[in-house]
Amino acid sequence: MKITISGQHLSVGDSLKAHIEAALEKIVTKYFDRAIAAHVTLTKERNHLIRTDILVNEGTSTGIAIKSGSEDYDAYRSFDAAVSKAEHQLRRHKDRIKAHQKNKDAIIASFEATKYTISPFGEESKEASPVIIAEKATAVDTLSVGEAVMKMDLQDLNAYIFVNSANNRINMVYYKKDGNIAWLDVPEYKKS
Repeated sequence: MKITISGQHLSVGDSLKAHIEAALEKIVTKYFDRAIAAHVTLTKERNHLIRTDILVNEGTSTGIAIKSGSEDYDAYRSFDAAVSKAEHQLRRHKDRIKAHQKNKDAIIASFEATKYTISPFGEESKEASPVIIAEKATAVDTLSVGEAVMKMDLQDLNAYIFVNSANNRINMVYYKKDGNIAWLDVPEYKKS
Protein backbone atom coordinates (compact mmCIF):
# COMPACT_ATOMS: atom_id res chain seq x y z
CA MET A 1 0.00 0.00 0.00
CA LYS A 2 1.34 3.42 -0.94
CA ILE A 3 1.02 5.92 1.93
CA THR A 4 1.31 9.64 1.20
CA ILE A 5 1.70 12.04 4.14
CA SER A 6 1.53 15.80 3.74
CA GLY A 7 1.38 18.79 6.05
CA GLN A 8 -0.29 22.13 5.49
CA HIS A 9 1.04 25.04 7.56
CA LEU A 10 3.23 22.58 9.52
CA SER A 11 6.09 20.21 8.84
CA VAL A 12 5.60 16.53 9.55
CA GLY A 13 8.66 15.07 11.28
CA ASP A 14 10.20 11.65 10.68
CA SER A 15 8.90 10.28 13.99
CA LEU A 16 5.29 11.25 13.22
CA LYS A 17 5.62 9.89 9.64
CA ALA A 18 6.87 6.56 10.99
CA HIS A 19 3.98 6.46 13.51
CA ILE A 20 1.42 7.21 10.77
CA GLU A 21 2.83 4.64 8.33
CA ALA A 22 3.04 1.87 10.95
CA ALA A 23 -0.49 2.48 12.27
CA LEU A 24 -2.11 2.73 8.83
CA GLU A 25 -0.30 -0.30 7.47
CA LYS A 26 -1.36 -2.37 10.49
CA ILE A 27 -5.01 -1.30 10.53
CA VAL A 28 -5.75 -1.25 6.79
CA THR A 29 -4.06 -4.56 5.99
CA LYS A 30 -5.88 -6.15 8.94
CA TYR A 31 -9.16 -5.71 7.04
CA PHE A 32 -8.06 -5.49 3.39
CA ASP A 33 -4.84 -7.01 2.14
CA ARG A 34 -5.28 -5.44 -1.30
CA ALA A 35 -5.47 -1.80 -0.23
CA ILE A 36 -4.05 0.43 -2.94
CA ALA A 37 -3.25 3.74 -1.32
CA ALA A 38 -3.74 5.97 1.69
CA HIS A 39 -3.32 9.71 1.91
CA VAL A 40 -2.95 11.53 5.24
CA THR A 41 -3.08 15.31 5.45
CA LEU A 42 -2.28 17.19 8.66
CA THR A 43 -3.40 20.82 8.65
CA LYS A 44 -2.70 23.43 11.31
CA GLU A 45 -5.89 25.44 11.69
CA ARG A 46 -6.14 29.10 12.73
CA ASN A 47 -7.20 28.15 16.26
CA HIS A 48 -3.98 26.07 16.60
CA LEU A 49 -5.90 22.80 16.29
CA ILE A 50 -4.32 20.19 14.05
CA ARG A 51 -6.79 18.57 11.67
CA THR A 52 -5.98 15.11 10.35
CA ASP A 53 -7.78 13.83 7.26
CA ILE A 54 -7.33 10.25 6.09
CA LEU A 55 -8.43 8.89 2.71
CA VAL A 56 -7.94 5.17 1.96
CA ASN A 57 -8.72 3.42 -1.32
CA GLU A 58 -9.21 -0.13 -0.10
CA GLY A 59 -8.74 -1.82 -3.45
CA THR A 60 -11.99 -3.71 -4.13
CA SER A 61 -13.82 -3.61 -7.44
CA THR A 62 -16.26 -1.04 -6.10
CA GLY A 63 -13.39 1.42 -5.61
CA ILE A 64 -14.74 2.61 -2.28
CA ALA A 65 -12.74 5.24 -0.48
CA ILE A 66 -12.76 5.42 3.30
CA LYS A 67 -12.60 8.95 4.70
CA SER A 68 -12.09 9.99 8.27
CA GLY A 69 -10.89 13.04 10.14
CA SER A 70 -10.26 14.44 13.58
CA GLU A 71 -8.95 17.55 15.33
CA ASP A 72 -6.77 17.97 18.39
CA TYR A 73 -4.05 20.28 19.69
CA ASP A 74 -1.56 17.39 19.44
CA ALA A 75 -0.70 15.91 16.02
CA TYR A 76 -0.34 12.37 17.38
CA ARG A 77 -3.72 12.44 19.18
CA SER A 78 -5.37 13.99 16.12
CA PHE A 79 -4.04 11.20 13.88
CA ASP A 80 -4.84 8.45 16.40
CA ALA A 81 -8.47 9.60 16.65
CA ALA A 82 -8.80 9.80 12.85
CA VAL A 83 -7.25 6.36 12.32
CA SER A 84 -9.54 4.93 14.99
CA LYS A 85 -12.55 6.23 13.02
CA ALA A 86 -11.10 4.75 9.82
CA GLU A 87 -10.63 1.38 11.55
CA HIS A 88 -14.27 1.44 12.72
CA GLN A 89 -15.41 2.20 9.14
CA LEU A 90 -13.22 -0.58 7.71
CA ARG A 91 -14.54 -3.10 10.24
CA ARG A 92 -18.16 -2.21 9.45
CA HIS A 93 -17.45 -2.35 5.73
CA LYS A 94 -15.84 -5.79 5.98
CA ASP A 95 -18.75 -7.08 8.10
CA ARG A 96 -21.28 -5.82 5.58
CA ILE A 97 -19.35 -7.39 2.72
CA LYS A 98 -19.55 -10.73 4.51
CA ALA A 99 -23.29 -10.25 5.09
CA HIS A 100 -23.87 -9.41 1.43
CA GLN A 101 -21.66 -12.24 0.13
CA LYS A 102 -24.69 -14.09 -1.24
CA ASN A 103 -25.39 -11.16 -3.56
CA LYS A 104 -21.81 -10.87 -4.83
CA ASP A 105 -22.82 -11.62 -8.42
CA ALA A 106 -25.38 -8.79 -8.52
CA ILE A 107 -24.57 -6.06 -11.00
CA ILE A 108 -24.56 -2.56 -9.58
CA ALA A 109 -26.24 -0.40 -12.18
CA SER A 110 -26.07 3.35 -12.21
CA PHE A 111 -27.26 6.30 -14.23
CA GLU A 112 -25.66 9.63 -14.94
CA ALA A 113 -26.63 12.80 -13.14
CA THR A 114 -25.19 16.27 -12.57
CA LYS A 115 -24.00 17.43 -9.17
CA TYR A 116 -24.05 21.18 -8.50
CA THR A 117 -22.31 23.21 -5.83
CA ILE A 118 -24.24 26.35 -5.01
CA SER A 119 -23.41 29.40 -2.94
CA PRO A 120 -24.76 29.64 0.60
CA PHE A 121 -28.09 31.35 1.17
CA GLY A 122 -27.96 35.12 1.03
CA GLU A 123 -25.81 35.24 -2.09
CA GLU A 124 -28.58 34.62 -4.59
CA SER A 125 -28.64 36.13 -8.04
CA LYS A 126 -31.42 38.44 -9.23
CA GLU A 127 -33.44 35.36 -10.24
CA ALA A 128 -35.03 33.04 -7.70
CA SER A 129 -32.38 30.32 -8.19
CA PRO A 130 -29.11 30.14 -6.28
CA VAL A 131 -25.74 30.96 -7.81
CA ILE A 132 -24.03 27.82 -9.14
CA ILE A 133 -20.36 27.66 -8.19
CA ALA A 134 -19.44 24.28 -9.69
CA GLU A 135 -20.98 21.54 -11.81
CA LYS A 136 -19.76 17.94 -12.05
CA ALA A 137 -21.01 14.79 -13.76
CA THR A 138 -21.68 11.97 -11.30
CA ALA A 139 -23.30 8.54 -11.22
CA VAL A 140 -26.27 7.47 -9.10
CA ASP A 141 -25.79 3.82 -8.12
CA THR A 142 -28.42 1.10 -7.79
CA LEU A 143 -27.94 -0.34 -4.29
CA SER A 144 -29.79 -1.87 -1.39
CA VAL A 145 -30.51 0.41 1.57
CA GLY A 146 -27.79 -1.31 3.61
CA GLU A 147 -25.23 -0.84 0.84
CA ALA A 148 -26.17 2.85 0.55
CA VAL A 149 -25.70 3.35 4.31
CA MET A 150 -22.33 1.61 4.02
CA LYS A 151 -21.22 3.92 1.18
CA MET A 152 -22.43 6.96 3.13
CA ASP A 153 -20.42 5.86 6.17
CA LEU A 154 -17.30 4.98 4.23
CA GLN A 155 -17.27 8.25 2.34
CA ASP A 156 -18.04 10.20 5.52
CA LEU A 157 -21.11 11.85 3.99
CA ASN A 158 -24.16 13.27 5.73
CA ALA A 159 -26.51 12.02 2.99
CA TYR A 160 -26.47 9.64 0.02
CA ILE A 161 -28.86 9.38 -2.97
CA PHE A 162 -29.26 6.04 -4.76
CA VAL A 163 -31.70 3.90 -6.74
CA ASN A 164 -33.16 1.26 -4.43
CA SER A 165 -32.50 -2.17 -5.95
CA ALA A 166 -35.63 -3.56 -4.25
CA ASN A 167 -38.13 -1.23 -5.96
CA ASN A 168 -36.10 0.68 -8.60
CA ARG A 169 -37.04 4.08 -7.13
CA ILE A 170 -34.92 7.07 -6.11
CA ASN A 171 -34.08 6.88 -2.39
CA MET A 172 -31.95 8.85 0.03
CA VAL A 173 -30.39 7.98 3.37
CA TYR A 174 -29.12 10.69 5.70
CA TYR A 175 -28.02 11.28 9.28
CA LYS A 176 -30.48 13.07 11.53
CA LYS A 177 -29.32 15.44 14.28
CA ASP A 178 -30.08 12.78 16.92
CA GLY A 179 -27.55 10.42 15.28
CA ASN A 180 -30.10 8.06 13.74
CA ILE A 181 -30.22 7.37 10.02
CA ALA A 182 -33.32 8.41 8.08
CA TRP A 183 -34.38 6.71 4.84
CA LEU A 184 -36.45 8.55 2.22
CA ASP A 185 -38.23 6.38 -0.40
CA VAL A 186 -39.62 8.52 -3.24
CA PRO A 187 -42.61 6.97 -5.00
CA GLU A 188 -42.97 7.50 -8.73
CA TYR A 189 -43.78 11.16 -9.25
CA LYS A 190 -46.71 11.98 -11.52
CA LYS A 191 -47.30 15.64 -12.30
CA SER A 192 -51.00 16.51 -12.13
